[in-house]
Amino acid sequence: MERLEMSSVQVLPVENVRLRLDRLDIKILAALQNDGRMSNLKLSELVGLSPTPCLQRVRRLENAGYIQAYGATLDIRRIASHITVHTDVTLRKRTLEHTQQFERYVRDEQFIVECYLVSGGFDYVVKVVARDVDHYREIMDDMLAAGIGIERFSSFIALQQVKQSRGIPMGLIGVSSAEHDQRARVIRRG
Repeated sequence: MERLEMSSVQVLPVENVRLRLDRLDIKILAALQNDGRMSNLKLSELVGLSPTPCLQRVRRLENAGYIQAYGATLDIRRIASHITVHTDVTLRKRTLEHTQQFERYVRDEQFIVECYLVSGGFDYVVKVVARDVDHYREIMDDMLAAGIGIERFSSFIALQQVKQSRGIPMGLIGVSSAEHDQRARVIRRG
């Protein structure tokens, strides 16, 4: 099932704070990433805290920017007929002016739902959700006509979504590279 992430309109204010996450913070983040509508009471039971300290931790994580927003994951297949196209884009020149111009255009184009600056044989990978192939062609024609420095692009239409994660891999959090190497050695030894 292909899903489209739609973020909440409410963006949470962020303080310039770097927190040291403990195991309870990580449990809270994992639970909210899985179900952002979970009540504080259910969350507190799940992570093993009483409701007030649990809510205080959630607010602290929000204020520090670890939780950016709350949103809904929509099943786009139920909403609209569409195609998903991954497009590799190469710019004529890789200057600050050209990259900023391209990135501004991408941020304003609603049908481009993801964009990554990448290393390798091209400059960007964009994910476009369009009604059909003709609509995708119109989107790309508009990009080329906008004069934003595109030299060439190549497109790959997604035939089937095999996997989509709803968030970040929680295994990245709180594991130092030394711990990770130790765990890998233990796993390899069997």
